[in-house]
Amino acid sequence: MKRRHLLATALAAAPLALAHAQKKTTIRWWYHFDDPQATPQALVTAFEAANPDITVQAENIPWGGGADYDNRLYAAIIAGNAPDTAMVKFNNQPRLIEMEALAPIDNFVDSWAARTDISDDLWKLHRAPDGHRYYLPVQYVVLYLYCRQDWFAKAGLKLPVTMDDFTAAAVALTGADRWGFGLRGGAGGHDHWASLVLGNGATLTKGGLTSPAALAANRAFIGLFTDKKAYPPSAPNDGFVQTINNMKAGRTAMTIHHIGSANDMQAALGDAITAVPVPRGSTGGWATFGDGSSAILAQSKNREAAWKWISFLSTGANNVAFNKLSGQVTVTTSGGRDWAMQPKRFLDATTASLPMAKILPPSAQTADFTRTVWPQTTQKALLGQVTPDAMMAGFEKLYFG
Repeated sequence: MKRRHLLATALAAAPLALAHAQKKTTIRWWYHFDDPQATPQALVTAFEAANPDITVQAENIPWGGGADYDNRLYAAIIAGNAPDTAMVKFNNQPRLIEMEALAPIDNFVDSWAARTDISDDLWKLHRAPDGHRYYLPVQYVVLYLYCRQDWFAKAGLKLPVTMDDFTAAAVALTGADRWGFGLRGGAGGHDHWASLVLGNGATLTKGGLTSPAALAANRAFIGLFTDKKAYPPSAPNDGFVQTINNMKAGRTAMTIHHIGSANDMQAALGDAITAVPVPRGSTGGWATFGDGSSAILAQSKNREAAWKWISFLSTGANNVAFNKLSGQVTVTTSGGRDWAMQPKRFLDATTASLPMAKILPPSAQTADFTRTVWPQTTQKALLGQVTPDAMMAGFEKLYFG
């Protein structure tokens, strides 16, 4: 009788065991890291140990400057072969929404206990134009102002807080084969312009690029080169490498970038280099926000499992570990307290910049603006081939017709 009872119990349990086995879920996750040797395998292993019913298939997709990654994602969506979840950027959100490729995550976020460990500033930036949340913060950088604090101290100048402080320092620290500010006049330099012009009178609204305040801000921006000679002569063509190398070599007193270059700056200049938020102007300041976010694709049949994975990556120590691999900054308040990837003063400048963190409109006009219109027009203005006012009129026409 006992044996029959045990057999009956085992047979009764078999369907339950089979049902449990059938619940095993595999999710595909696309990611990219700047360091090709960095691997998230330890995080995958820890997650799968805590969630034995979920397998994460991590797929490292080459970034290729962004275009390669984005194009592969768009192609996979069109082919009906999208991953369950992927790392994404703000600049591709409009197209993904237009493609109906994103699953809203509002309900997941609202019931997520760890959401309070991410600042309100980040949550505000991550709300889509239609009011929904599609992106979960996982990493970020904010542009700030690098300063040679030893030069400032020797000249008796305070580190810049306002645009007037910045302008006065750029002029005062120019001379003897040194320049006050290392402008990135080539590709990517629109971020410098945004801080110094959109943060100081111009706005990306109809008429906001050609108002008297906007034109004055842009004249000052161009005039620091044409009149004050406060940018290096190479500025119209300088890109990222040139501006950073000029700073490290002791040729410029200030430049704008983010925490990703902090360790190189520290290695080259030691305590002579520091960072502060970009100067605030009449429109309150503009610190370009660079995101790395997670999204669940609408094609996913495993959205709950995908949410468990991406929320795991954005929680506490897991997010710190993730960003040690990515080279960017933890999105968690708790992780920031013990952050050790860069000297604390650079993290402090990053977090202090969040209240004025902004992004350009994620639109086709912005794609044209950043890739061709801004660098080509600005180079002409710096070289005196077009006026600063004509430069702004061109930008106004691009955005608002």
